[in-house]
Amino acid sequence: MLECRNCGAGAPRDEHFCPQCSRILSIGRHGDYFSFLGVPRRLTLDVQQLEARFRELSRLFHPDYYYNATPTERLASLERSSYLNDAYRTLRNPVARIEHVLAVEGLASPTSPGGATVPPALLEEVFELNEELDDIRTARESGADPARLRARLEAARAPIDRKREQHEQQLSELSARWDAQEGAPVVERRRTLEELRERLLERNYLNNLIATIEREIAALGADSRG
Repeated sequence: MLECRNCGAGAPRDEHFCPQCSRILSIGRHGDYFSFLGVPRRLTLDVQQLEARFRELSRLFHPDYYYNATPTERLASLERSSYLNDAYRTLRNPVARIEHVLAVEGLASPTSPGGATVPPALLEEVFELNEELDDIRTARESGADPARLRARLEAARAPIDRKREQHEQQLSELSARWDAQEGAPVVERRRTLEELRERLLERNYLNNLIATIEREIAALGADSRG
């Protein structure tokens, strides 16, 4: 429950304005972007509905409307406007939306820290790529033709890109499955979220591999200019 700082009345956490005096409420602790925006907690959101709701709340919270209001109301409008922007930015991005659902549902963040253990499903790709990168670095230090080395890097990147495309498809399928499981036993929905988390971990690792390849390509360019 929230407490209105104007009249002292209580209000549900998802209310934006006091039901007694209609003043804007301080945000307090929230944590659920879906309920804040008043949209269903789904992974396949209607983006047009999301945008419409964002624009509606943007008008209601805009600090310009509270220019002559009390300091408490001005602060509340700023807090809600800022939180609204964060919520909209997160929910309009499919991957960030999944990460937020995982957080709301109590699962650990899928973001892999630097040097994290290689996901088992990617061991073969990582081993082969590291071997190829070592060979390319050695060849570069020996003065090999940068154009040929660049071609080898692009070839090494191709299977990683294909793997990432597969993960994007899997994320879409798992997201649709989780939405379809509304009302299903908690253990089934939890299992789907665990699979989503694993796919995101792998996706993050794939992105790191691609970033490594891009750094090697940039290094070739720097060497050729030098």
